[in-house]
Amino acid sequence: MAAEIRIAVQSSAARTEALRGQGLGRQVMNAAEEWAREKGLVGIWLDAFDFQARPFYERQGYRLFATLEDYPPGQQRFFLRKPLRP
Repeated sequence: MAAEIRIAVQSSAARTEALRGQGLGRQVMNAAEEWAREKGLVGIWLDAFDFQARPFYERQGYRLFATLEDYPPGQQRFFLRKPLRP
């Protein structure tokens, strides 16, 4: 059985400098991972562009598994995954 979860979180508040470092992004990711575990999913993958927060995802335990070069032109698109344990 295959399942896909798409979580899009876009909020100007989440990117506001004054709110950085308070753990909001980590809380959102933890909630998504817990929900996925409850549904019996074994992993999560996500993608991010080079101007986004790849280091943030890596600190949360996600590992790079693919990179699209020059997509969009002049940029890179990274694909990261994380296995979930019960």
